[in-house]
Amino acid sequence: MPITAGLRQEITFLHAQVCQALADPKRILILYALADGPRRVTDLAEILSLPQPAVSHHLKVLRERGLVMANQEGTAIYYALADERVIQALDLLRDVLRARLAQHAELVRQFSEEEEK
Repeated sequence: MPITAGLRQEITFLHAQVCQALADPKRILILYALADGPRRVTDLAEILSLPQPAVSHHLKVLRERGLVMANQEGTAIYYALADERVIQALDLLRDVLRARLAQHAELVRQFSEEEEK
């Protein structure tokens, strides 16, 4: 079944929404903290040294984008990764970043050597 233009546009929009959620470094830190298991907002705030309202805001964005889910246990609400593969995706992006940084470092090294001549 071919993908219609409307479906392609919707998929692209959803993709962009997830990427926007990942565009904030604090949200990435929250996702990595949740990789260790479900946590309450107060736990995340303490671990990341962030104000609780800021953590709550970031969790709201991540929840709206389907990256985390909330589960109530008694009076506590625990947040968890909606899909563990998001950590694999973040790790892959970090590998890409490491490679780019290594390339830049090599260029700087070569440039320094040329200037010394």
